Amino acid sequence: MFIKLSFKIGFLFFVFILIIESLLFFVLYTNIANERIEDVLDNLLARANTHSEVLELNFNESTLEHVGIMESASDFVVVITDELGNVINHSDTIQQEMRPVLEAVNYNANQTEGRVVEDRWDDKQYIAAESPVNVGGDQRGHVFMFADTADVKKNVNQLSNQFIVIALLTFGLTIITIFILSRFITYPLIKMKEATEQLSLGRNKVELHTDRKDELGELAKSITKLANELDQLKTARNEFLASISHELRTPLTYIKGYADIINRQDITESEVKEYTTIIREESEHLSVLIRNLFELAKMDRNRFTIQREEVSLHKLIHSIADRIKPAFAEKNINFTINCPENTVAFVDPERFEQVLVNILDNAKKHSSEGTNVQLEVSQIGKEVIVAITDEGEGIPNKDLPYVFDRLYRVEKSRSRQSGGSGLGLTIAKEIIEAHGGQIEIKSEQGEGTSVIIRLIRGGNDV
Repeated sequence: MFIKLSFKIGFLFFVFILIIESLLFFVLYTNIANERIEDVLDNLLARANTHSEVLELNFNESTLEHVGIMESASDFVVVITDELGNVINHSDTIQQEMRPVLEAVNYNANQTEGRVVEDRWDDKQYIAAESPVNVGGDQRGHVFMFADTADVKKNVNQLSNQFIVIALLTFGLTIITIFILSRFITYPLIKMKEATEQLSLGRNKVELHTDRKDELGELAKSITKLANELDQLKTARNEFLASISHELRTPLTYIKGYADIINRQDITESEVKEYTTIIREESEHLSVLIRNLFELAKMDRNRFTIQREEVSLHKLIHSIADRIKPAFAEKNINFTINCPENTVAFVDPERFEQVLVNILDNAKKHSSEGTNVQLEVSQIGKEVIVAITDEGEGIPNKDLPYVFDRLYRVEKSRSRQSGGSGLGLTIAKEIIEAHGGQIEIKSEQGEGTSVIIRLIRGGNDV
């Protein structure tokens, strides 16, 4: 029972509420008790001041006796001294505990107002107040009022008992309320726990009540969404592993096979050269694949950095064109560029070049001889738009939503002639989004493909 969520939540609520209630009760009790004690002290001082005022008007034997008789019928004790501290009248017997108070007063001080001279009700038997008697500017005596602290302690104890009863009732109601609320709150959480246990066992089909409008309803929706995503992720992972296995196995098979052939004694020098070329090509293909996988791994670990700077797209694109035009010319593809000279973008030149080279390489691979590939740059407001358009074979509509997925290729045969590992567009998308931009593909099968990159100009262009 003690490890159940309902108990833990209830216990946690109870501890916090207990602490809060205890603090509130303590503060309330302390304030009320102090107020009652202050009332007793104020009353004591007021009686002392009243008697001193009467004596100031008539400081004689008759008035002194009158004051003593009046207080003898009350719960207080009055002691009247002369200006030197000698007792000249009192209402009750002067107790030994009263004498330190009478002796502690400085009778030589020119005192004009009354004051409380002993307020330690919890340590002393008596609390006391003192008021001077001044007649014609001369101090003639002092009026001391004493009250037994037993009455004060009795009132405080009664108050304490009342608070204890109220506290016990409050804590009992608190426990009952918390128990009911914790069960009510944890029931949907228990159902969600059971659902997550199903997920941990690989059963990604869960059913939860998602019609609630509060945070628990949102949590149920999130778990349901997570279950669906885990199901998709499991499928994608299996496909990814199968794809990686295929992509790694294919070049390794070629390398091992042709390496074994080269070791034969009956092959000619021309065959050795041919097979060595194939091994080199497959090694390069394997190297590119591994490099791309490392790039994706860095992106996943958020270790992929972008060093942005102001770059002239005109110079960057023409520099790329000078390197790749021979490859287009070899395939008899017309490659044209339309980029204004004053076009500046705030990008990482190395990463952005990687994107353009990858897209242009795809355009070359999937374009026929005699077709056109165009790279056009334009500026609209704060956007720089780079569009690469070819007249190649195009992409089927059913494949368009997945072209940026890892290892996804429209060419399912994965032949060596088709080239590519299915990672280039994934990396390109990550790079463009790391720049705060967007990349999209529009294509019609048999008519060609357009890759459109949108970048927000940064630096001094913002």
